[in-house]
Amino acid sequence: MVAWARPLGGREIGLMRYRLTIEYDGSPFSGWQSQREGGAVQDALAAAVKEFCGETTTAFGAGRTDTGVHARGQVAHLDLESAPTPEKLMAGLNYHLKPQPLVVIGAAHAPDDFDARFSALARHYQYRILCRRAVPALDRERVWFVPQKLALQPMQEAAGHFIGKHDFTSFRSVQCQAKSPVKTLDSLRIDAAGDEFIITASARSFLHNQVRSLAGALKHVGEGKWTPNDARAALVACDRARCPPVAPA
Repeated sequence: MVAWARPLGGREIGLMRYRLTIEYDGSPFSGWQSQREGGAVQDALAAAVKEFCGETTTAFGAGRTDTGVHARGQVAHLDLESAPTPEKLMAGLNYHLKPQPLVVIGAAHAPDDFDARFSALARHYQYRILCRRAVPALDRERVWFVPQKLALQPMQEAAGHFIGKHDFTSFRSVQCQAKSPVKTLDSLRIDAAGDEFIITASARSFLHNQVRSLAGALKHVGEGKWTPNDARAALVACDRARCPPVAPA
């Protein structure tokens, strides 16, 4: 997941706002959002801040990734009273985050009205499908292993039906809390690279499980279980029951 953001919200008087760019392997975390029992990326960042400067704060992210979802450029913001330099903040957090697979790769002062979530201009998700007989040894936690070939052209045709502004009820989790199922998908690209199919989705915002639902649908088409028109029919139906099995995290 990668996000780009612009200013919008506000901070409390007397606090310094920072913009962080974060990279993490989501495998050991219970998603981005803080959990009562801990174990989320937010929890790890809060603990690192506490160890670094003694303050209790929350890092607000541009996107709330699920369990097992990785990030190469998650944008977050947080407010601190102690006001360290961005360089010291990044170094301090990275020291206290060790040995977890979570690092801050960028830190900067942010305007008072910057909000990582609501200022986001675009979010980009990438999903990888590995199609070969041999089980992956190195990328087991980073690809969806499918031990048969998929047909690229029908998948690309089906992806075209999803681009644009649509009601994505069929392709969002039943637990999704978004007020509206209508989203604008700016692009949905599928590229073949050797044995891999790389699905890249871009939008201002996404619904819960939307990308994984679309990936599952495209794989369904690639297997020949759906035609591209079947994918379009499922979209138009606005019925979650029409969605094929969701791609794993």
